[in-house]
Formats: sequence, C-alpha cells, structure tokens
Amino acid sequence: MHLFIQFLTNTGYYLGDYRNWLMIVVGCFFIYLAIAKNYEPLLLLPIGFGVLVGNVPFFKGFGLGIYENNSVLHYLYFGVTSGVYPSIIFLGLGAMTDFSSLLARPRLMLLGAAAQVGIFFTLLSALALGFLPKEAASVAIIGGADGPTSIFLTAKLAHHLIGPVAIAAYSYMALIPIIQPPIMRLLTSRQERLIRMPEPREVSRTELLIFPIAGVVLCCFLAPASIPLLGTFFFGNIMKVSGVVDRLAQTARTAIIDTATILVGFCVGASTQGDVFLTPKSVKIFILGAVAFSIATASGILFGKIMNLFLKEKINPLLGAAGVSAVPGSAREVHMMGLHEDPENFLLMHAMACNSSGVIGSAIAAGVLWSFNVI
Repeated sequence: MHLFIQFLTNTGYYLGDYRNWLMIVVGCFFIYLAIAKNYEPLLLLPIGFGVLVGNVPFFKGFGLGIYENNSVLHYLYFGVTSGVYPSIIFLGLGAMTDFSSLLARPRLMLLGAAAQVGIFFTLLSALALGFLPKEAASVAIIGGADGPTSIFLTAKLAHHLIGPVAIAAYSYMALIPIIQPPIMRLLTSRQERLIRMPEPREVSRTELLIFPIAGVVLCCFLAPASIPLLGTFFFGNIMKVSGVVDRLAQTARTAIIDTATILVGFCVGASTQGDVFLTPKSVKIFILGAVAFSIATASGILFGKIMNLFLKEKINPLLGAAGVSAVPGSAREVHMMGLHEDPENFLLMHAMACNSSGVIGSAIAAGVLWSFNVI
C-alpha cells in the first residue's frame, strides 16, 4: 500500500495544479482551431500539442522539462533560444517568395513599410506599462505579425518571454480572418474596395537575380543585426530564381522549412508551462499584441489612402492590410475581401507584393530594435 500511495503521488494527476489544466484547455483550443476551423493548422497544431506536452506535471530536477538542462526538450528548445529555427524558416520563405509583383510595382513596398508603425506604437505602449526596454522591444515586434521574427528578437533580448510573445504572435496570425476584415471594412469605402489594380508588367530574370543581392546590400548594411534573418531570406530567394540549384531550392521550401516549423511550433508550445507562462506580464503581452496587430493593419490601409491623394493611378487601399508580414494569410484575406465586393477584382498578386515587403520591413525593424538594446 505504501508503494502504491508513493506511485500515486508521483503521477501528473497529483503533481499538477490549476495552471497546468488551464493551459491544457488552451492547447486543446488551438488544436480545435487548427483541425475544425482550419486556422493556420501548420502553426496551431504543433503549438497546441506542444502546450499539452509542456504542461504534463513532473518531478523538478528529473531532466524532463524544457527548462531543465540536459533534457531532450531543452536541446530541442535550443533552436528557439539561439535563433536557429527562425533563420531556417526565413531560408525557406526566401525560396518560396516571388518578388515579381513587388518589382513590377515598387511603390507597394511603401505599404509594407507603413504597416510597421504598429511595432513602434507598441514599443511605446509597453514601456508605459512598465516593461523593461528589452522586454518592450520583444513585445513590440508582435506588431509585425511575423512569428519567426518575434521569436528571434525575443530570444536575443528577453528569452523569458519567448512563450507568451510567440503564442501571441502566432495566435493573431491564425486569427487574421477574424481580426482584419472588420478593420478593412471600417477604414475603406465600397468605392475604394472596388478599385482594380492593373496587370503588373513582366519582370525580367535579370531583375529577379539582382534583387536579392541588392536586398542584402541595402537592408543588411542598414541594419546589420538583421543578417541572421534577411541573409538567409535573400539566399533562399536567389537559389529559387537562379535556376541552377533547383534541388536545393526545392529542399529549402519544403523539407527544411517544414522541419523547422514543426520544431519551433512544438517547442514554443512546450515552453508554456503553467507556472512559467501564466503571469500578469503574459496577459499584458496578449493585449498589446492584439493592439499592435490591429494598428499595423490600420496604418497600412490608411497609408494607402494617403498615397491615393498624390497618385493619378489609384491603388486599392485594402492592399495596406497585407503590409503586415503574416504570409500568406493577410494577402489571402485582402484578396477575398476584393472578390467579395467584385468577383472579378483579383488582388492576390499585388497583396503578396505588400506581404513580402512586410517580411523585409519587420526583419529590419527587429534588427534596429536589437541594435538599440545592445548598445
């Protein structure tokens, strides 16, 4: 009987508390959204299941938890805390990205830049709420709506916030179909939503080859701290457009990025142990994340409207919502909104131009924030 009682006291049912069970409910909710609602399943399913695994109670010091040295989960988590997984994901994103639409209409790059306003507004808000400068910078990057960038910067500046920052960033990326449409309808008139974009010009192969080289020179020289992200991003892209390493490019945009996505999602989910994750700061981060994402969406749209004041050939201001770097969710949402108003108004390619510029913009912003917090 003594051994039986000792066995019972060693089980997770006995060791767990309400925080573990609350996080398990959250994990199940993420799994539900991924499977039943098909909301970003590639992200939410690994994260949701990781939350379940990370909240199984265990003996502290037994070498099981993600925060315990020499545990298997701790070694996997190293790819998150070191920034390895985000850099690998950016390599795959570069190998998947087609910059033809952006090069055909370079002015759309401004919409991607405008959407980064959400980052700097959130930075000031986080500082006002009592976050330390490095923590505020980590929270602010959620406004870029870029999960890998958020993880990378937080790992460098405030690794103790990786869990809430990453969960917030990926959650709002998954909830794009809920968050962005009301903002788009509120800030645009039907007449503006009906604006049709002209067919983009044909971009030469030479332009496509020059762009990633010029991108490294312009962006990485501007913000050297963005090298781990943008260096791999543009490298992946030149592999794609060069046409001489198709096998490498195919591997980068399939097997490699899929592996990194699985590991980063699962590890981020597992890092949300109830006793570590459920804190007042986590609540503030989720609130600030929602505000940041909304402001980023709104600023892109409003800047599109401002641009139209000076352009003879008007642009559809809905494209500004794709300036956040949630690839390709926000671009798809802009396209669907355009089709809802006019079944023959195809905005996807133009929205992807804004989307890809948003990826570059958020990585540069992360590099700038990192450099200021290191000095």
